[in-house]
Amino acid sequence: MIEAPAKESLKEKVNRLERFIGNTPLLPIQNLVGNERVKLYAKLEWYQLGSSVKSRPAFNIFKTAIESDDLVEGKTLLDASSGNTAIAYATIGASLGIPVTICLPENASDERKKILNALGAKVVYTSKFGSTDEAQEKAQELVEKHPDEYFYADQYNNESNWKAHYHGTAQEIIKEVGNELTHFIAGLGTTGTFTGTGRGLKDFNENIKLVGLQPDNAMHGLEGWKHLETAKVPGIYDQQLADEIHEVDSFEAFEYLKRAAKEEGLMLSPSSAANLMGAIKVAEQIDEGTIVTVFPDNMDKYSELLKMLF
Repeated sequence: MIEAPAKESLKEKVNRLERFIGNTPLLPIQNLVGNERVKLYAKLEWYQLGSSVKSRPAFNIFKTAIESDDLVEGKTLLDASSGNTAIAYATIGASLGIPVTICLPENASDERKKILNALGAKVVYTSKFGSTDEAQEKAQELVEKHPDEYFYADQYNNESNWKAHYHGTAQEIIKEVGNELTHFIAGLGTTGTFTGTGRGLKDFNENIKLVGLQPDNAMHGLEGWKHLETAKVPGIYDQQLADEIHEVDSFEAFEYLKRAAKEEGLMLSPSSAANLMGAIKVAEQIDEGTIVTVFPDNMDKYSELLKMLF
């Protein structure tokens, strides 16, 4: 009689998935930088399970919680998100067999809503006027009412968020660019990418300049980004880390979205286009150097924007 194979444990499932997270390609930007002594590269973060930069922290949050037995079979992972982290949670949760509940502002794009539904995530909608700040409050309320039902991931305050980039993104950049690197540039949302990658790069070479990007006003069009002066600042954000903070105009970023398509063959999301714009503006201010930025995701979740712009 053939025995049935042993059931795979959560920890075994996590180990199996890990190789599908990170190790994204670093692409040279060929045509948008006018100074041949300045090199610009971008990490294409949609080349991993979950299809965005948020796959890194989402996976690390799952992994750490499972290894510490804070997230066990029968519990639901709960968090607030504006979209990409939600999709990463739902993708990884489906693969691990862990249910996911997301508190999501109701003005999230239709594509995001459809993807979350397809992945089996439960969505609790919050007001479009309250952004992810209100979504966090709703998640906190749910976990306080049902502490035995949920593991609250709390991405804005969870050190597993920035550590995913410290041990992953930063090390990948160092491996590919190494001592050539002079600048790292990234937008500020949950701030995990900037904080974790920035710390890892500074530990490698303290002379690398870290430039954080934020919207130029509270009523911006960059989904997932925060105008830190008017928003709730994530607990993981290290305010002493950035060498410079530059502001980004949303409408100008959309122009770079079109330029990236026509001049580089890249169909970028608004956040990726904003990072590209911020990096190019730094490139125009220096005589020579090597700049790396991150493209969090591509245009796949923005079909309405695609119709409007093209």
